[in-house]
Amino acid sequence: MKEIEAWIKLSLARGVGDETLKHLINNLSSPVNVIQADEERIKELTSSEIAKSIRECVNIDVDKSISLIESLGVKLIPFTSDEYPERLKNLPYSPPLLYIRGELKDNEPSIAIVGSRRASHYGKIVAERFARDIARVGLTVVSGLARGIDTCAHKGAVDEDGRTIAVLGCGIDRVYPSENVNLLGKIINNGACISEFPIGTQPFAGNFPRRNRIISGLSDAILVVEATMRSGTFSTVQWALEQGKEVFAVPGNITEETSKGTNKLIMDGARPVTNTQDIIDGLKMDRVITKRQLPKMTEEEMNVYERLGNQAVHIDELAISLSIPVSRLSGLLLSLELKSIVKILPGRYFMREQ
Repeated sequence: MKEIEAWIKLSLARGVGDETLKHLINNLSSPVNVIQADEERIKELTSSEIAKSIRECVNIDVDKSISLIESLGVKLIPFTSDEYPERLKNLPYSPPLLYIRGELKDNEPSIAIVGSRRASHYGKIVAERFARDIARVGLTVVSGLARGIDTCAHKGAVDEDGRTIAVLGCGIDRVYPSENVNLLGKIINNGACISEFPIGTQPFAGNFPRRNRIISGLSDAILVVEATMRSGTFSTVQWALEQGKEVFAVPGNITEETSKGTNKLIMDGARPVTNTQDIIDGLKMDRVITKRQLPKMTEEEMNVYERLGNQAVHIDELAISLSIPVSRLSGLLLSLELKSIVKILPGRYFMREQ
């Protein structure tokens, strides 16, 4: 039996948890030895129930999983491998086996950006802006590929040709949410996609709090952009605190549900930040956020951008000066806002992003 086959069978064995599996491997040296071990020996090391489960897992057909692994270019990295991330080795509950697509660089300086799936327009812009800045100074952005803040964090890094790591709450052969299939391809091309779950695992709700320890574990610090009071983001924060990681939070509008969680984090001791340099300075990293080059713009977008300055202008006034219908101008301003070069203010006022 090949080692990859043995690893997959053991990962699918009913009732065999991560710590139990690592305990067996540490005592019997390899997954093949665990599967081929005498049942009495397994009982000595664990229990009769575990011994029975391991005996039964021998009959699990893993050919389809192996075929998918090969076709997707997935690399299996067990905790016994020299390629296993050093940061995860030190976690108290490190996953015994990682499925990886792309390139994972050990100990690369990185910041996790997390937050609400139901993010506000403001939250999405802020997440993407922070991710762009982080990527531009050579730091890796880590997140969970979920809708909302996670997706914007990955997009921001990708748009700057920076590295980003997506930690999944499902099998690595799945794309969840499905609309992120193209984004995932870009992440893999210039970063990595990671899962601890076996091939074919569905994105069950219970998987996401569990994967959050990996998001935190791979990062130097956590930035929470938006979160409600009952947000799953708090599990990432809890893991970060247990791992001794710094937690940063973006202050938000006190009337917005998506800001109540981040504002509470700040009250409880998280560092408030309004720009990426605050994070860099807080971590004592020798990097400076420099002014980024303007993104590509259409001729219409450029005309709008050049008319704006550092003083807020109402959309009606801007429409008159440019001789553009407000309906058309709204679309152009939204596009410029998503490119993080125009800021929207209350009352439909706009100005250049600083």
